[in-house]
Amino acid sequence: MPESHSSELAAGILRQQTRRHFFQQCGVGVGAVALQQLLQNEGKAALRVDVDATNPMAPRLPQFEAKAKQVIFLFMAGGPSQLELFSDKPLLRQHHGQTPPAELMAGKRFAFLKGTEKLLGGQRNFQRYGECGMTLSDVLPYHRQIVDDVCWLRGVTTDVFNHAPAKLFLNSGFQAPGRPSLGSWVTYGLGSPSSNLPGFVVLQSGPRGPRGGAALWSSGFLPTSFQGVPFRGQGDAILHLQSPQGITRPRERHFVDTVSALNRARLEETGDPEILTRINAYEMAYRMQSSAPDLMDLGEESKLTLDRYGVTPGQPSFAANCLLARRLIERGVRFIQLYHTDWDSHGGPGQTLEEDFERVVKETDQASAALVLDLKERGLLKDTLVIWGGEFGRTPMGEDRKTAGRDHHIDAYTMWLAGGGVKAGHIHGDSDELGFGVAEGKVHTHDLHATILHLLGYDHEQLTYRFQGRDFRLTDVHGHVVHEILA
Repeated sequence: MPESHSSELAAGILRQQTRRHFFQQCGVGVGAVALQQLLQNEGKAALRVDVDATNPMAPRLPQFEAKAKQVIFLFMAGGPSQLELFSDKPLLRQHHGQTPPAELMAGKRFAFLKGTEKLLGGQRNFQRYGECGMTLSDVLPYHRQIVDDVCWLRGVTTDVFNHAPAKLFLNSGFQAPGRPSLGSWVTYGLGSPSSNLPGFVVLQSGPRGPRGGAALWSSGFLPTSFQGVPFRGQGDAILHLQSPQGITRPRERHFVDTVSALNRARLEETGDPEILTRINAYEMAYRMQSSAPDLMDLGEESKLTLDRYGVTPGQPSFAANCLLARRLIERGVRFIQLYHTDWDSHGGPGQTLEEDFERVVKETDQASAALVLDLKERGLLKDTLVIWGGEFGRTPMGEDRKTAGRDHHIDAYTMWLAGGGVKAGHIHGDSDELGFGVAEGKVHTHDLHATILHLLGYDHEQLTYRFQGRDFRLTDVHGHVVHEILA
C-alpha cells in the first residue's frame, strides 16, 4: 500500500474515533490509569479478604461467638408516640395546658413547634403488665402477651428530627444518603445462609412508602450485592421475575449462562467489580423463580396461624409481612426489614391522636406480638433478634392544630428488642416525669447499632470498609455497647 494512501487511511480512522472510544481502547491512557487506581483504592483492595467476590453472600463467621444469627427490624415509620403507648406520665396530665418549663425547653430542637405550644397530657389508660411491670396503654392489648419476652428501651435518643434524614440516621448512622444501611453492613460482615433468596429483604405496608425511599436500604459505598431487595406483599415477590410464556426452564438456564459468559468477558476487560454483582443478580433471579413462589404461598399456613397474626388471605398487610418475615427466617435470610406507615401524629386530617393513631396501632399490635410468640414456640427466637421502633418519638407538647397532635421528639422515646441474646422482661432506662429527656439508661442510635453488631458477633469499631481513603463504619466514631441489656 502506498505510504500516502496509508497515511490518509490512518487519518480517516483517527477522525472517526470519539473521545469515549479513545479512553475505552487506550490501555495506557489517562482514563484507564484513573480507572485502575479507583478500583485499587475503592474496590478490590478495600473489600474484606474473606468476602468471595464471586459469591458475596456466602456465609461468613463473625469475629466472636454471636448471640443472634438473623435480624427482623419492624420499622414503625413516622415516629410512634411513646406517650400514647408505653410511657405513663401523671405529672404531664396534671400540668396539661400549661406552658412548658423554660429550663426544659432550652436547647431543644423541633420540626414544627413555634414556641407557644402547651403541655399535652395523655388521655390513654395505662396499666402494668407481666412480671417486669411494664406500663402499656389500652391500645396495645396484644403487647401484653409479650411484655416478659422483650427488652424495653425507654431512654432512646437520636440526633435528627425530620422524617427522611431521621430514618436514614436510624438505618445508616448518618442523616444523608450515601452510607450503607444496617442490613447492608450485617450481610457484608456475615453473608447469608440462604442461597435461593436475597440476604437482605425489605417488606412494606401502609398507605405509602417510607420517606427516604430506597436510600433506607441502600448499600451505599459497599458493593451493591449487599443492598436490600424490596419484595411485594402478595403475588409475585418481584415483578417480571417469571420467564415469559413459552420459555422453558432449560432455555432460561442457557440464556442466564450466555449472559454470564458475556459479563465475565467484560469483567476481565474492565475489572469493574459491579459486573460481578450483575452476574450474581442474574443467578439469584433464576433461583428465585422456584424459591419465591414457595415463600409467598401463605396457603401452607394453618388457619390458626393466619388468625393469630391477623392475616386476611390475599390481602397485603403488615400482618402478612410479619408472617412472611418468619418464613424468610426459616429459609435462612439474614436480615429482614418491615416498614409500616403512617405513624406521624401531628394532628389534623389523617394524623389525629385519636382515630388515626388507633388505626395504625391496630394494624401492627397483634402481628408484632404474634411474630415474637411464633418465633419463640418454633425455637427460632433465641437466634433471631427482633427490633421494634421508629425514627423518633413525640413531644410532651401538643401542636397548635384543630385536633390533638404531637411534634417529632428526639430526646426520649421507646423501642424494644426481643430474642437474639437480649434480656427478656427487662426494662432499661426511663424518661423524666414530663417526658422531655432521659432520666436514666440513655441509648443513643449509635449505641443501638453497636449493640446490634455485638449481638451478631462483631466489634462495631472493627467492622469497617475503606472508601475514599478512609475506613468507614456503621457507628462512625461513636457508639458503645449497652451491656446492661445483654442476656
